[in-house]
Amino acid sequence: MKLVRFGPAGEERPGLFVNENIVDLRNIFPDMPDIGESFFRNGWLEKIAPVTDPGKKMDVRLGPPVHNPSKIICLGKNYMEHAKEGGFDNPEKPLIFCKTPNALNGPCDPILMPKSSGQIDWEVELAIIIGKQGKRISKKDAFDYIAGYCVMNDVSGRQAQFEDSQWIRGKSFDTFAPLGPVLVTPDEIDDIQNLQLITMVNGETMQDGNTSDMIFDIPTIIEDISEDITLVPGDIISTGTPAGVGIFREPPVVLKSGDVVECRIEKIGSIINTCVEL
Repeated sequence: MKLVRFGPAGEERPGLFVNENIVDLRNIFPDMPDIGESFFRNGWLEKIAPVTDPGKKMDVRLGPPVHNPSKIICLGKNYMEHAKEGGFDNPEKPLIFCKTPNALNGPCDPILMPKSSGQIDWEVELAIIIGKQGKRISKKDAFDYIAGYCVMNDVSGRQAQFEDSQWIRGKSFDTFAPLGPVLVTPDEIDDIQNLQLITMVNGETMQDGNTSDMIFDIPTIIEDISEDITLVPGDIISTGTPAGVGIFREPPVVLKSGDVVECRIEKIGSIINTCVEL
């Protein structure tokens, strides 16, 4: 299945994406909660699985496929070629940090350029959506806790990131976590550790990598994070970015107002965001 949330910001409705059509799930299940913690806790993925409604074409905004996650956990330096381009050694264990939930953004919504940081950069990432609560999850059980996958752009304010000597501010500006375009359930993807990831800026390919280049695979990531951090349904884990970010180019390439950034992962889709001044 491919799940979406559609409608104006703050008024999104849950839906299914079927052959370019949208099924308005609340027309079938009026009491359905938004796609978030309650949705996953109460078994709505299983309840909607039998739906055969073909949906209809809708010219409508898509919101981020998950509503109000309790946390957005990200990984740094988790692709070998990305670590190499930055001149870093491969980390010995997953390097985790957080983006705050205010950064969450729709798959085609604008990226707002901040006033307090320059050097705005792109990072295409495979995002995991957690489907059930767990702590100290073993590698062998990790996939049982996954509701689905999305594309995320871990937009980064490098000036703030480097000047602060920590990452949370530069990673957490409003709109700095575009997510979507759909939530794809695991049964739709044969091999999650062999997917192409691409970033294009104004039509020019900047990143072209594969999830097989991850230093730490998905089960390892979930086991490590959940050792002492309880994961709850709707949480987002963004698994790192491949080589090709702007800041490590010679000379560096950074985003400016008017730039269009497309992040694409095969079998999931594309998110396309335009940078705009506040």
